[in-house]
Amino acid sequence: MQRKSEKPIKITEVCLRDGSHVVAHQFTEEQVRTVAQALDAAGMHYIEVSHGDGLGGSTIQYGRSRVDEMKLIETAVSVCKQATVAVLLIPGIGTVNELKQAQELGAGLVRVATHVTEADVSAQHIHLARELGMEALGFLMMAHSAPVDKLVEQAKLMESYGAQAVYVTDSAGALLPHEVRERIAALRQSLDIEIGFHAHNNLSLAMANTLAAIEEGATRIDGSMRCLGAGAGNTQTEVLVAVLERMGIDVGIDLYQLMDVAEEIVGPILPGSQEIKKGSLVMGYAGVYSSFLLHAERAGKRFGIDPRDILIELGRRKAVGGQEDMIIDVAAELAKQQGKGA
Repeated sequence: MQRKSEKPIKITEVCLRDGSHVVAHQFTEEQVRTVAQALDAAGMHYIEVSHGDGLGGSTIQYGRSRVDEMKLIETAVSVCKQATVAVLLIPGIGTVNELKQAQELGAGLVRVATHVTEADVSAQHIHLARELGMEALGFLMMAHSAPVDKLVEQAKLMESYGAQAVYVTDSAGALLPHEVRERIAALRQSLDIEIGFHAHNNLSLAMANTLAAIEEGATRIDGSMRCLGAGAGNTQTEVLVAVLERMGIDVGIDLYQLMDVAEEIVGPILPGSQEIKKGSLVMGYAGVYSSFLLHAERAGKRFGIDPRDILIELGRRKAVGGQEDMIIDVAAELAKQQGKGA
């Protein structure tokens, strides 16, 4: 198939960042090189590379990376001829120093991610990214957990800091299509910048939600090859491009090449199928941050309790990204209540 050129929708491939959760942050340089090079050749717009929890995420709390993320970013940049290498930064995990280092290595875009009610902590990082000449986007996580008016308020803050787009981020895969429409439409009416959408497939709604977002005016869309992302993964990129072509939306990515990358390069990296299993399903049901799954499974095994009980309780407590240490506390409390020990 011939590569297309128009880009009405800008796609960011997140398998080398969100997918880091799936492989316990053990990506190798060779894996990143091979995937990034193939995606670049297929015409991918942006390729996000970092620890699953963003720059600076390689810690005991979030999980140690096998390879320093700066080396992985440098590797991806070295093979990308047209795609922009992107990074994620969660203030409090990543710092301005790491952002500067990523930019010096060639990263051209940063998504500054905060909880949907905490956009104010993104100001410093968005300002710096713009000063460094990077594209700077806002990323409002756990977007299901706040009223629409709060989402709009926080998005407007990010816009005021200089964000060139703001994402509605369905971190738990908990949103329903009508809820996505409502949120995207509200932002579209309130902001003068682009709107993005990042889905998770925990309720099998990633594609439906993504299309709802596009129909309401979102132009920045995330996907992960073979659904290689936390929980049940994200909107499956190769399927998304096929669906968009069926809809008459030409994004300039070679579909056949993308299919081959998914089947021959990304597929073998997956430790297991990204079907919707009970762990990811309960995260969508309970509205829990998708990267909590592996932590909850480990805690459940340690304390002899069902990980689903941990996830449901985390949802009840409205736990957010960055509170992974709460998982052990919750597991210990539940084990005590159930008469079990570590």
